[in-house]
Amino acid sequence: MQVVATLSLKGGVGKTTVALGLAGAAQRHGVSTLVVDLDPQANATTALDPGPTTATVADVLDEPRRAVVERAIAPSAWGEGLDVMVGAELTERHNHPDPGASELHRLDRALQRIAGELITDDEDGATDLGRERYRLVIVDCPPSLGQLTRSALSAADRAILVTDPTMFSVSGVQRAFDAVQTERERSNDRLQPLGVLVNRVRPRNTEHEFRIAELRELFGPLVFNSVLPDRSAVQQAQGACLPIQSWDTPGAREVAAVFTSLLGRVLRSAARDRPAASA
Repeated sequence: MQVVATLSLKGGVGKTTVALGLAGAAQRHGVSTLVVDLDPQANATTALDPGPTTATVADVLDEPRRAVVERAIAPSAWGEGLDVMVGAELTERHNHPDPGASELHRLDRALQRIAGELITDDEDGATDLGRERYRLVIVDCPPSLGQLTRSALSAADRAILVTDPTMFSVSGVQRAFDAVQTERERSNDRLQPLGVLVNRVRPRNTEHEFRIAELRELFGPLVFNSVLPDRSAVQQAQGACLPIQSWDTPGAREVAAVFTSLLGRVLRSAARDRPAASA
């Protein structure tokens, strides 16, 4: 099970859009996925439109027992193979600025309760040993560096640093990168930045081109070659509670192709991690 956090310490850059786009790509390619909505705004939960639950991620962070974890998870309305650990405004009560080690690792403990769990496929309970319940977990973080984001980084294998091509992008990416490095040293030595994804890029925009060049100069190959274009289809699909992969317009297909490429990078990183984990 590969855990990926979508991270930005600057609000309004489309971090949740990236989480949703990656989830849609995973579903389209048959990768069983759980989205964990850690942002108290719960926008990912709204877009994924899961069924009712008797618990939320806030309850999981109160008490990361298996029974609580299961009560907080529901199938997404997007279809089979994509579940949601639902977000809630009450999650903000866990966003302390200086959490202790116990609080910081509650999400990791919760995810370990379902890591490696196998799916039973028939009425006799026969198990397909090749199928984990979830191959991928996507954690959508709030745009701040408190307990919630640090909890995600303590549980994650990779972090996607999301930014936009504005004058504040460099400082935002630098702070996010520093947060990943700090959490790696403090509590999670398997954590690595997957890369920097630039969102809402307009073609032939001189300012955007300048800012992307600035990011590449400072962060080098950490900046993905593919950028997410600024397309109205993204907001339209989210408003309809549908994956961008199901929105049949040229702009949507352009965006979906970037998320397919991102999914490939995530899965390749998981493949590289596997021998180390079994050594």
